[in-house]
Amino acid sequence: MTTTTAAKDPKQYPVLRNLQFSPIKEGEEQYIVLWDPTGLSKEKLVLPLNYFFIVQHFDGEHSLQEIGALYLKRFGEFLMPDKVGQLVADLDTKLFLEGDRAEEARKTQRAQYRESPLRRAAFAGRAYEADGAKLKKQIDGFFTSKEGPDFKPSENAGKPIKALVAPTYDLKQAGPIYAWAYKELQEATQPDVYVIFGTAYAGLDNLFAVTDKDFETPLGVVKADQPLLAKIRERFPLAFEEDLCHQAEHAIEFQLPFLQDIVGSKKPFTIVPILCSFSALSVAEPAVLQSVVAFLDGLREILKESGRSYCVIGAGELAHLGMRYGDKEPPTDFSFHRSMQHDLEMLKPVEERKADEFANYIIKENDQRRISGFAPIFSLLRLIDAESGQVLRYDRGITDQYNSTVTYASMAFF
Repeated sequence: MTTTTAAKDPKQYPVLRNLQFSPIKEGEEQYIVLWDPTGLSKEKLVLPLNYFFIVQHFDGEHSLQEIGALYLKRFGEFLMPDKVGQLVADLDTKLFLEGDRAEEARKTQRAQYRESPLRRAAFAGRAYEADGAKLKKQIDGFFTSKEGPDFKPSENAGKPIKALVAPTYDLKQAGPIYAWAYKELQEATQPDVYVIFGTAYAGLDNLFAVTDKDFETPLGVVKADQPLLAKIRERFPLAFEEDLCHQAEHAIEFQLPFLQDIVGSKKPFTIVPILCSFSALSVAEPAVLQSVVAFLDGLREILKESGRSYCVIGAGELAHLGMRYGDKEPPTDFSFHRSMQHDLEMLKPVEERKADEFANYIIKENDQRRISGFAPIFSLLRLIDAESGQVLRYDRGITDQYNSTVTYASMAFF
């Protein structure tokens, strides 16, 4: 029996990279916009729906000829080979396809990242103010806005803080929700080290990606904790292999201006920046759970042995509803309110510091609401010794013209 899978010609069997897409509307016409969450490509591509149908079959399994036959069946018209050839060439130029060009770009980008002394601010000027003085003013505004935290002193004021859960949504919109979490930090006894787990939205080959870079923001440089990171590298070298992914991910970056404003004005502090990518459904597999727990238990030992006080920050969002995230229909008020009830039920075991019950809640739902902050929150719960946890504030953001919705919450643990 002959097999043809060994060496399929990528020009005839193109493979689309793991891109993100969102529906957009112009007048009566609907399009799909594609972009690269890893930042390898800075391009965006707007496609009509029939072209989006074509690229959805760029999976390395369908030949261009087979895609042409599927297109004819779906749209009742022939797909001109020169048009498809042009589309493939265009996607390849934009680094949207797997292959030599994307691999070469990855190598170059990795080398540049590793040579750089800093992880540069990637979202300043887009998701928050790029000027230090304006950013400080913007953060103060989050605390005083009507959605921000009230001025009553925290009931945990003066206690050592163990952990925070904070959103990773655009600061311009969700800033006041972050402020609820960071107000608790402001009034607590603050530690010296912040272990920040962020969602790796572009995904990872491994479960965790650690970087030892210092992070730059418009408020200055946040120091990575080199002694702790050296210990982590010694024990888990594999966790540093995908450090490049930190360059384009926002979850950790969005926490830093708050830490600089609240803690940095009083005392020096360091961070341990960790991106993570695993779902509740994946930790239902014993081998995945074992690997996750091995890393977190090891990290916990390293932190304990250091004798330093630390606070864990879990940076991630909750539900993702609507067409942008794979639902067939936009969410209605009813479906959003039902999801809100589920979110708050799901966060009960988080308040009670029960990591496995939190996972089981999502597994029972079959992760239908796509809880992207599962990995950082689960990691946080496995790492802390806290006596109490509390949801402080809950909200949502609308991400496109079709009412696609992301939910998020702020929490504190003492």
